[in-house]
Amino acid sequence: MARMTRAQREWRPGMPKKRRSTKILFASTVLVLEGFVVLFATLAVFGLRRDEISPAVILTSGLILSVVLILTCAVLTKRWGIALGWILQLVIIAGGFLEPAMFLVGAVFAVTWLYGLRQGARVDRENVERDRLQAEWEKANPE
Repeated sequence: MARMTRAQREWRPGMPKKRRSTKILFASTVLVLEGFVVLFATLAVFGLRRDEISPAVILTSGLILSVVLILTCAVLTKRWGIALGWILQLVIIAGGFLEPAMFLVGAVFAVTWLYGLRQGARVDRENVERDRLQAEWEKANPE
């Protein structure tokens, strides 16, 4: 028998579904895309620099960074999750020391990360206000 989550155990008929954070959705999307970009950048650095840097170091560090980027999506709701995301943005930009194109790619992703956080937070605020107004209307206009 499958185990139920806390949200499933606490659910009752007629309960409104809790709205998911758009900010977290946008941030997760950016991190997953960065994970794939880092994977491909790792292969590029491996092909271009394997005589200068140990191939095992290149592949291991690139794969670890890709996995960390994707796993960070799970902790974005924690207070330190967004800070970790910012640190990862800096790590990707620093990848430009291995492959200069990563300076540009990292900067573009950092701007995308910032935009996603700001616009996602704005949408979340608007949704809270919309839900408040809807609850007031439903209270004033019972069926």
